[in-house]
Amino acid sequence: MNLFFPAVCEACNTVLGDNETVVCISCRHQLPVTNFHFDNSETVKKIVYGRVRLKNATALLHFSKKGIVQQLLHNLKYRGHEQISTFLGQWLGAELNTIKAYSNIDVVIPVPLYKTKLRRRGYNQVTKFGKEIAKALNATYNDTVLVKTKSTKTQVFKGRLTRWNDDGALFSITENASLKGKHVLLVDDIITTGATVEACATVLLKIDNIKLSLATMAIAD
Repeated sequence: MNLFFPAVCEACNTVLGDNETVVCISCRHQLPVTNFHFDNSETVKKIVYGRVRLKNATALLHFSKKGIVQQLLHNLKYRGHEQISTFLGQWLGAELNTIKAYSNIDVVIPVPLYKTKLRRRGYNQVTKFGKEIAKALNATYNDTVLVKTKSTKTQVFKGRLTRWNDDGALFSITENASLKGKHVLLVDDIITTGATVEACATVLLKIDNIKLSLATMAIAD
């Protein structure tokens, strides 16, 4: 006997209607959008001010504990609901495609997971997010050039005062020729203290004449 399980909203678990995908219309209207990229907001840049040179930076949604965005990211990261990554990537990609500051992005690179975590989870939660943005911006998607070299404990990794030197780098690049002179968009799921961005930027910004921008699914309030 074939069982049919209707698709449900990732935020409220109600059955989706015929014209709804991932989240219902009601929940989509409740999602706390930032509009940073439309407003030329410096909010995301300020998180890493003095530590990282970002040409542009944005986040699609505001994240708050026990909020609707936390529910979405939990389902994405821990329940295997990768369609959320696709949904958010298509949404943000369509918006960035209308903004001149993001029109010259050459390469989209996701923040990588450490190899053991990737094997355990089975996927990087920002892969489909990055691919959809790259598609919208007619850019190249590259998930092999930036690799995570060490596993980290979340509490330690998020410390605002954490710094990395060449000998203790958490990330490395496999080659730099393809990124020389390029405008790179780094993508991640959420920005909190900016520690992840700083660690990635430490190695990426060593590449000749590179420009680095950032786009995340959410920003922690």
